[in-house]
Amino acid sequence: MKIAFVGKGGSGKTTLSSLFVSYLAGAGKPVLAIDADINQHLAVALGATEEQALAWPTLGEHMPLIKDYLRGDNPRIASADAMIKTTPPGRGSRLVRPFEDNPVFDTCFRPLGDVRLGVTGKFDEDDLGVACYHSKVGAAELLLNHLVDSTDEYVVMDMTAGADAFASGLFTRFDVTFLVCEPTLRSVGVYRQYADHARDFGVHLVAVGNKVTDSDDVDFLTTQLGSALLGWMTTSGHVRAAERGTTRPIGELEPRNLATLAAMQELVDTTPRDWARYQRQGVEFHLRNARAWGNGRAGADLAEQVDPEFVLDPALVAG
Repeated sequence: MKIAFVGKGGSGKTTLSSLFVSYLAGAGKPVLAIDADINQHLAVALGATEEQALAWPTLGEHMPLIKDYLRGDNPRIASADAMIKTTPPGRGSRLVRPFEDNPVFDTCFRPLGDVRLGVTGKFDEDDLGVACYHSKVGAAELLLNHLVDSTDEYVVMDMTAGADAFASGLFTRFDVTFLVCEPTLRSVGVYRQYADHARDFGVHLVAVGNKVTDSDDVDFLTTQLGSALLGWMTTSGHVRAAERGTTRPIGELEPRNLATLAAMQELVDTTPRDWARYQRQGVEFHLRNARAWGNGRAGADLAEQVDPEFVLDPALVAG
């Protein structure tokens, strides 16, 4: 199952995504985590030191490797250079499982405790004025387009904040999208904006309250969000200790907060995947990007990369 965490900057999106990842891993579930936020704090939130996080290999810097490997011998793709971030898989493409060993995972991902973690890479001085952050996130989008996960595998992505998530088709690549919402009008406004943008694409969007301190906060979130609110996280001494550098077992999180994480997992586990729709939306956004900028950059019609007979399916990589 693929899960995204989105929300207003500063809402606690990375904190909640790290707690959810830790909760799954603590229950013995296989978790592939990807940090696609411009601030790149997920590794530290999961227990890495600052030095380890800075040394982590990035997906963004290995885009040529990712393209070359995923292309495989797909006859519709003339070369790895012809691929863009939205290029969908077709017959001959290499499909990958979240926990297999392959050149992409061996190069770009590392174990962190019981979690397999990859990061897109931070926006640095060399990018100023010449690139947008989505050029780095594109590596993650391309990987997710070719990633075949099963119901007992969890792929969790910490997304960039706010409406920036809509700068590509990446927002359609998930079974459940959790929007982290503080008990403030600004944060609720971000939820409504996200919901408006996502509505036409059938995104399964669920709100989770955060930084809740009292019953007034609960009443506010309940009134503003109604049935979209799955639960909430209260102010946490466990989280505060982690922010001071003291990592505690996830089982020591406050019972009320553990109950919210359990409700989130239950929702994820009962959400079905429509592979045909997943492929269809991937193709839709590829064609949009091809028309908008891809064809001009490639000097070719990238619509020809679409294999109309292909549908991503776990059976294609069984065993």
